[in-house]
Amino acid sequence: MEESPEGVARLCSPQLDEILGKPFKVLDDGFVRVVDYMGGDESIVQAARVSYGKGTKRVQEDRGLIRYLLRHHHTTPFEMCDIKLHVRVPMDAWRQWIRHRTASVNEYSTRYSIAIDAAQTTAPDQWRLQASGNRQGSGGGIDPGVGAELSAREAQLQSLAREVYQERLDKGVAREQARKDLPLSTYTEAYWKVNLHNLLHFLQLRMDEHAQLEIRLYARTIGEEIVARWCPIAWQAFLDYRAGATGLTRLESELLAALASGKPGQAEALAESFGWLSRGDDGALKRNRERSEAEDKLRSLGLSLPWS
Repeated sequence: MEESPEGVARLCSPQLDEILGKPFKVLDDGFVRVVDYMGGDESIVQAARVSYGKGTKRVQEDRGLIRYLLRHHHTTPFEMCDIKLHVRVPMDAWRQWIRHRTASVNEYSTRYSIAIDAAQTTAPDQWRLQASGNRQGSGGGIDPGVGAELSAREAQLQSLAREVYQERLDKGVAREQARKDLPLSTYTEAYWKVNLHNLLHFLQLRMDEHAQLEIRLYARTIGEEIVARWCPIAWQAFLDYRAGATGLTRLESELLAALASGKPGQAEALAESFGWLSRGDDGALKRNRERSEAEDKLRSLGLSLPWS
């Protein structure tokens, strides 16, 4: 007679259990909260060792393994952890969020239900200027006096849009058509279920300083308030090896080796061979995004650039 398989206890995260269902406020009327989850740091270790027990009993060994896996991009064990979030987010930020196609999503339907009567507002000192070197980014703030005018006009626009929307509904217009002129600042809600591997990729992109501020605030909340409680070892490894890391291309590595060897002339010759040092008629370096990215990395390491 075959022996019955040994029972396996559900892996839990006591720290995450404490905040199940608790909304973390983001922006003026948004939030993120945990609905459910599966696994934790221990699940990553289990999967990596292909075992059904608790793996090693030495926390330090488990920590070393998780950090090794993340450091060397062994991502499959991180897919053993899943989390389901309930989010309330402005539609313009949600458009960026939903581009991450590695999650299961169910969004609030404005064809079936009346649109949420809330829109993200902007304080007078929160309006941002268009970045000069980044077509899709912002940089610096607008004068609060001008911002006050913009905020007042924003309030008028949002109020009128909602008034027209409600007027259409009152006259019997179908919800799917009545909604078409609602502003992108209107809040939507969704359930978003994702595994830890894909969640960390989302956080790496959306916590980055180049991401739009609004979605960056959501990403930071998810990372610092939720993932840090759920998988603290994996979260710290993520901060050390992904979020706070600087990756070098082959070209940048060659430049770094030349500069570290005290050969600035060789480094400049390399940059020239890469096509990074083209100059205009006035002798000034032409804009080159790849060179600019390399310069930022080298400066962060305390190195001077021979061509500048």
